[in-house]
Order: sequence, then C-alpha cells, then structure tokens
Amino acid sequence: MELTRLLDPSSVAVGVEVSDKESLLNAAIDLVADRKGVLDADAMREAVFEREKTMSTGVGKGLGLPHAKTAAVNGILAALVVCKNPVDFESIDNEPVRIVFLLVGKQDAKSQHVRILSRISRMMNQKDTRDRILAATTSEELLSVIEEVESQLN
Repeated sequence: MELTRLLDPSSVAVGVEVSDKESLLNAAIDLVADRKGVLDADAMREAVFEREKTMSTGVGKGLGLPHAKTAAVNGILAALVVCKNPVDFESIDNEPVRIVFLLVGKQDAKSQHVRILSRISRMMNQKDTRDRILAATTSEELLSVIEEVESQLN
C-alpha cells in the first residue's frame, strides 16, 4: 500500500511547534483522531503511547515512526508531522527528531503494517528525501515530495 493513499493535506502538518515527545505524539494522533475508521480515538491514543513505552520508535536520522496495532481502528491510518524545531524522542542514535510518521492499523493487518513501515524506512533512509521533507513549507508541498519519492520506489 502506498503512503500517498494514506496521507492527504489534513493528515500532514508542517512547522509544528512542540517542546516534547508527548506533545509531538499527540499532535500526530490528533491529525487522524476524527478520521473515518477510528472507532475509539482515546483507545487509539492509548495504544500508540503503550507501544512507545515498550521501546522508543525514534529510529535515527531525525525520524520517529510511532505505530500501533489496535482494535480501536478499522483499517490503516497514517499521519506525517514535520516539527519546526528538533524534539528529544529517545531515539536509538540519541539525536532529536523533526519528522514523525504515525501509523495505526487494526490488529489483524500485521503484514500490511510491516510493509508500510518498511516502505517509510526505505524512503527516509535517503538524506535527500529527509532534507526535502524538512524544506517543505505547506502540506501540499510535503505531499508532493512524498508522492515523488514514493514513485521512485516502484
């Protein structure tokens, strides 16, 4: 499944000002909390925070990939947040993050969930992609970057 099918201007945010990891996670969750397919927004939020307690999803290179599988959603939801300033995310490389991809899926969509996380990782492994994402000034520009980079993966 392509990210461009999961993201739209209302599920991405550029220049978000937050000061800590909790606020950053909440900002990402808020982008999808009222979407079709969310059966229980509070339970979805709780699932993301519980997963984060297990182990930080700060994967390095300024990227956070918070994710959860939960019965609180029907389908797969994604959000993308680009922070104005770096935020401590307890990342594996001890570097703060500015880019956060949130992925929340229903419990029985495990293989699809893993494929999407892998796709995000492949895209974000390229420094040029990260730089272009950080340079985007609007949601539309950000989505355009994602669409272009994703088309090169196929």
